Amino acid sequence: MSTTEKNEAMNKNENTKKQVQAENKKEETKEKAAAALEDEEEDDDEEEVDTDKLFQHRESINMTPENTWFSKSVGGLISAKIINAEGVEEFFERVIIRRSFPITAPNEFLSVREPDTKKNGRGHEIGMIRDLGIFDKDTVDLLNAELEVRYFTPEITHIYSAKEKFGYTYMEAETSAGRIAMVLNSPFYNIRSLEDGRIIINDMDGNCFVIPDPKKLDRHSLKFIEVYI
Repeated sequence: MSTTEKNEAMNKNENTKKQVQAENKKEETKEKAAAALEDEEEDDDEEEVDTDKLFQHRESINMTPENTWFSKSVGGLISAKIINAEGVEEFFERVIIRRSFPITAPNEFLSVREPDTKKNGRGHEIGMIRDLGIFDKDTVDLLNAELEVRYFTPEITHIYSAKEKFGYTYMEAETSAGRIAMVLNSPFYNIRSLEDGRIIINDMDGNCFVIPDPKKLDRHSLKFIEVYI
């Protein structure tokens, strides 16, 4: 073999060796990157899953004048100071008041909750007011003002028309809040007669209307709803 051929062979072997080393280094880099990524994902999983927080729920208390004090915040919202189930004082800048039975028992079993947030989801119940009447007049007035806004229920005084179309009922009526137009998707379900004689009507938008005494409605108005009650 000539000197030139030997040199070419040596160069070829050297190039092949360098290529193999480069490929090995590339594979090693990939393996390290994959391992690092897997470690990061494991760390993320450990940070995201917190079983203590996942199953932690506060204990709802029976709210009475002895362990709960309500006040109006600077922004016009409702704040609350309580003595919790562990006997520790807590303060909530904002609380939400909800009626468990808004129609049949509007002043009983009021749920006092933390507000819903995007970060924490649905707010936990702080406590339950079994009877609003046990609180002093200022507290009752404060909470009732909040509840009246949340559960605004205009009274229907006259019904102009009620027409069914494509399975929906379109109704126009005069109320204590002015003339309105409502849509009912199931009048036999959304027009209800209560034991005390009142009629409750719920429309598709979640609005609630009341007819305190159907007997006081004029004949024209009564004919539009009597078929459903």
